[in-house]
Amino acid sequence: MNTLSIRLKKIYAGIICLGLVSSAAWADLDTDVLALQKQWAEVNYQIEGKDQISAFERLIIDADAVVVANPKQAAPLIWRGIIKSTLAGKKGGLGALGLAKAAKKDLEKSIILDATAMQGSALTSLGTLYLNVPGWPVGFGSDKKAEKFLLKAIAINPDGIDSNYFYADFLVAKKRNQEAATYFRKAQNAAPRLNRPLADAGRQKEIATALESIN
Repeated sequence: MNTLSIRLKKIYAGIICLGLVSSAAWADLDTDVLALQKQWAEVNYQIEGKDQISAFERLIIDADAVVVANPKQAAPLIWRGIIKSTLAGKKGGLGALGLAKAAKKDLEKSIILDATAMQGSALTSLGTLYLNVPGWPVGFGSDKKAEKFLLKAIAINPDGIDSNYFYADFLVAKKRNQEAATYFRKAQNAAPRLNRPLADAGRQKEIATALESIN
């Protein structure tokens, strides 16, 4: 066997090893992200009151670890942003503004890395933040930015449960109920998401309640 053949074999072996390491890293990331998704749904839909607040605070610590382990991946940042923004909504008041700002930072960073990650979930969450946070001089809220990000999310995921639900929620807030009903129904008819039965069940209840309230 000549020297060139030996070198090529070594390079090929190295590529295989790198592929195996990369596959293992992606598997770990997928497992960690699925764990955050599952725990968020459990805390959001199955726990209430002070216990829920404490559980979300612990979940942020878990998300911190996943972000640190995967600094160039969008999904961990998206989930940390979602957890922080959800906790901000549960706490309410001006005391939640710091959490909302931290969530905004995570979501914006994830969009820079990959705006299409998790079917545009960062855009949906960021739009919802802009809708619900007070405007200047208290906070960064903006109806114009909220609608812009929510529509971008729908462009990426036109048939998604969350993209349609949260845009419908925006339309209700703007008293555009007839338009909202259309998007709520699109969300209601969305295909079930793999590995997210609890989140889908909880969201479907919210959709049914919203439709009843505007009808």
